[in-house]
Amino acid sequence: MSLEDFKKKKSDFLLGSKFGENQEFSTEEFQWFLEQVKKHFNFDLTGYKPHRVKRRIEMLIKKYNLKSYKDYYGLISKDKKKKEEFFDRMTINVTEFFRNPEKWWELRDKFIPQLLRESGVKFKAWSAGCSTGEEPYSLAILLEELRAPSTSKVHATDIDIGVLTKARLGEYEERSFVNTPPQYLKKYFDLTNKGTYKVKDIVKKRVLFRRHNLLQDKFESGYDLILCRNVVIYFELETKMELYEKFSKALRPGGLLFVGNTERIFNYRQLGFEVASPFIYRKL
Repeated sequence: MSLEDFKKKKSDFLLGSKFGENQEFSTEEFQWFLEQVKKHFNFDLTGYKPHRVKRRIEMLIKKYNLKSYKDYYGLISKDKKKKEEFFDRMTINVTEFFRNPEKWWELRDKFIPQLLRESGVKFKAWSAGCSTGEEPYSLAILLEELRAPSTSKVHATDIDIGVLTKARLGEYEERSFVNTPPQYLKKYFDLTNKGTYKVKDIVKKRVLFRRHNLLQDKFESGYDLILCRNVVIYFELETKMELYEKFSKALRPGGLLFVGNTERIFNYRQLGFEVASPFIYRKL
């Protein structure tokens, strides 16, 4: 074996190609897989950034030592846990209570009181892409703190049935509370014998969870506040703009859209918004 051949073989080994980690899959096969998932699971991934989706699916294919997208589709069609893992991997579920706390305190001290004065008992909010529930429960806690009417509700939706199940349970590890004031933790959570914290019923009663696909399902209207944070970053630009337009239509005049701290709506004027504060947009 020549020195060059040896170097190439060593490089291939280190890169993992010996074990199939550099295995390439055709775009045609990837597109076929997306069509099957949409047709049989009612899960449309075409609005997501394709390179992200493709990379995540192929990591799962390699994880199970499969040779093709067809093999992986067969696996998730027959194995419920593998299918749940697929949905979970496609819908990123990284969240915590009061993420970017300074914005939450701004909502608490300035914006929510104003919205409550305007809407009173009819106040309703929506946590779109609520994941495991930390975001809508954070909002429900602020409503409790502000003594909002018991009719003030938070609609919380996600496409992932698995995370909604966890959200309804409302039980969290200590790491979810890095931004939570100690007095809120003591007042609104019960410490379990497992060392976890469970949301109290007074908070749970304000939150209504249900499955909803942002790319396919209809939006309700008349919302005072919509939270959609760190969700649209995974979508293509055209899909993002369509979603922001639909959020605008779902808000009442004067209602607010609260987005993530890495997200900006550059054409907000075209969509009928004004900037109320960085990352908070008001419907005109």
